[in-house]
Amino acid sequence: MREQIKDESVDLIYLDPPFNSARDYNMLFASPKGEQSEAQIVAFKDSWHWGEQAEREFSEIGRGKNTDAIEMIQAFRQFLGKNDMLAYLVMMANRLLELHRALKPTGSLYLHCDPTASHYLKIVLDAVFGKKNYRTEISWRRSSAHNDAKQGRVQYGNIRDILFFYTKSSNWQWNWLYTKYDQDYLKKMYRHTEPGTNRRYRLDNLTGPGGAATGHPSYEVMGVTRYWRYSKEKMDELISQGRIVQTKEGNVPAYKRYLDEMPGVPLQNDWNDILPVSGGESLGYPTQKPLALLERIISASSNEGDVVLDPFCGCGTAVQDAQKLKRQWIGIDITHLAITLIEKRLKDAFPEIGFEVHGTPKDLEGARDLARRDKYQFQWWACSLVNAQPYQGKKKGADGSIDGLIFFQDDTKAHRKIVVSVKGGENVEVKMIRELAQVVAREQAEMGLFITLTQPTKAMVEEAVKEGYYTNPVTGKEYRKLQILTIAGLLDGSEEAKYPDLSRGATTFKKAKVEAKTGKQEDLL
Repeated sequence: MREQIKDESVDLIYLDPPFNSARDYNMLFASPKGEQSEAQIVAFKDSWHWGEQAEREFSEIGRGKNTDAIEMIQAFRQFLGKNDMLAYLVMMANRLLELHRALKPTGSLYLHCDPTASHYLKIVLDAVFGKKNYRTEISWRRSSAHNDAKQGRVQYGNIRDILFFYTKSSNWQWNWLYTKYDQDYLKKMYRHTEPGTNRRYRLDNLTGPGGAATGHPSYEVMGVTRYWRYSKEKMDELISQGRIVQTKEGNVPAYKRYLDEMPGVPLQNDWNDILPVSGGESLGYPTQKPLALLERIISASSNEGDVVLDPFCGCGTAVQDAQKLKRQWIGIDITHLAITLIEKRLKDAFPEIGFEVHGTPKDLEGARDLARRDKYQFQWWACSLVNAQPYQGKKKGADGSIDGLIFFQDDTKAHRKIVVSVKGGENVEVKMIRELAQVVAREQAEMGLFITLTQPTKAMVEEAVKEGYYTNPVTGKEYRKLQILTIAGLLDGSEEAKYPDLSRGATTFKKAKVEAKTGKQEDLL
């Protein structure tokens, strides 16, 4: 954010950060029957510990300009001590300070959390944004009642998440949203039907509250003198339009308010009408939020062309909704697993979209740098180059030389499997190809892909050729059973994995539904 996002350049921020739940969250991929137990990976770990990084970020806050934030975090340290909760709050405070910097004066921020740390996060937000800029706490009922007693819970069941709504200033962008009327309310209030048009209406009060003291005029209407809401001229106009009704001679006239002219009930801060992610919308990401939730937030607090930022974007729900609603957007995440999922999601939902990814390797030197810094992130990223799902998280030694899997359908529509092995070291040798061949046989896979950062030796290429071909049972077309692919070739497009796939990747990954056509993003950074 410091390097790429300018001061006061963002209109709306939505963040769904880790909740400090002390849990690991597994991502579930699409896979054929019988492969489900293998098709999951740790997406992120929501566990925090006090250590060197936390101490460094604590000191960084102390050197900042926000004195309220400095005093707040120091008070937390005295109250909580150096523990997991303080490490989490220091991490969040530093990021919220940056988000406040990036937000426009008319901008808004929504922080999504649960009761684990919400009481502390509210204090952090008050310190960063100023308590006067707190707008409301929204309650989202994310599930119906469930029986936690069976799991040993001895308190009330928790079925809601919390969204804190803050603004940068007292002048913020706002669009009223409305929900449908309750049927019981309609039966009670809109009980009249207009003859000829069948329009439903209710009768509303026309008298002016406060009378002369509040500036309302007094005159006679249909034989009744009162202080009225409207001027005499406006009242005559409404009478000519048939909008004024006197139900009985001598009764106070009333205003005819049609149901079809009413937008609905102004949206309140208790949201129980949005269901959790399920069915075809689910992409398998553990903390995925429903599109309807983000559509509501983006519609209420931004306009077309505005910039929406999600700094913990996970599987990309916020950026998909922002694109759908014709906003500009920025999404940030720290794992190549999440970035790969978002890229695929956007390309599935908007086939003609254009966007730029910062922070992923663009050339061979960038790939080498990533491999040196974090070999597991490198493996996740390398798998994305061939549209493979990562395999079994970071359990090295237990993976049997499997770093990724691809499931495909040949012309018989049978599900087939490809094993992917990624090597990011400088030395590769022929025995690695033999090991991959053994794994392919053991896993009853049709093919194997060997992805290497280093150019393969002549002996490796010859060993791969010895393994022969996978033959499409219907077309008879042959594909090399073991394929060696280099990072350089995958990056410049001169190499690609070759295999038949009638499902077009849907057997390997869950696909987002196609949205309306959209154009390329403007340059945001």
